[in-house]
Amino acid sequence: MAASETRAEQQFVLTLSCPDKQGIVHAVSSYLFMTGCNIVDSQQFGDRDSELFFMRVHFSAEAGASDEQLRASFAAVAESFRMDWTIDRADRRTRVVLMVSKFGHCLNDLLFRTRIGALPIDVVAVVSNHADFRELAESYGVPFHHIPVTKDTKADAEAELLKLVRAEGVELVVLARYMQVISDALCRELSGRIINIHHSFLPSFKGAKPYHQAHARGVKLIGATAHYVTADLDEGPIIEQEVVRVDHAVDADQLVARGRDAECQALARAVKWHAEHRVLLNGTRTVVFA
Repeated sequence: MAASETRAEQQFVLTLSCPDKQGIVHAVSSYLFMTGCNIVDSQQFGDRDSELFFMRVHFSAEAGASDEQLRASFAAVAESFRMDWTIDRADRRTRVVLMVSKFGHCLNDLLFRTRIGALPIDVVAVVSNHADFRELAESYGVPFHHIPVTKDTKADAEAELLKLVRAEGVELVVLARYMQVISDALCRELSGRIINIHHSFLPSFKGAKPYHQAHARGVKLIGATAHYVTADLDEGPIIEQEVVRVDHAVDADQLVARGRDAECQALARAVKWHAEHRVLLNGTRTVVFA
């Protein structure tokens, strides 16, 4: 086997953030050189506001190298710069749960993209507070879990969800138009591991039928926002946004259709980038190495 083919089989991604100071890039590149690794792609960003440094390095390693070995040998470098860091195999697929309520366009889009290999994820379950999309989920060979939610059963429903997350080793929960407010406790439990699609680019149009509200106001831009979920409703760090220009000839139903397309695109990109270790948290913002 050629050396290039060997390297291709041993692909890893290192992501890190730490206080910005001189020598970080040199330390990382020196470590990779000394351990026989080769940099495939490297991206970095120093934020003057937070005074933090962010880096994503895609690299290849010699045959036989493992992520556990690399983590153990990199720990000293990370400690010297007070890094928040991860090393993972580039080809490892993220284990995901998709959650949905009554609108299935984002769910169907993510399931289809996963089936054709456009997303590096394994959907281990679909969870819904309604039974509408059981047939859709099962048509993709994905287990469907109906977990009803009422005011009196919300805590029990979230406990059942967490039990599923832990049992299946779930790394990411995606709210694919799941129309239930997540409790503060669950937000903390899944911090940095739960993504929502906000069905409006315009926060002034909240509540029921946001696209109809936008149409009534004659807006010229609509869109969607994919963000991490926090206790502040629809205010989590933004990962991706998609916008669509419209004019006076677009009626309310057409606006809804175009808005749904925007939701699918923004959410799919956010899930893909998260699974590829391209999104790093920077306080209330994100750094996205897309």
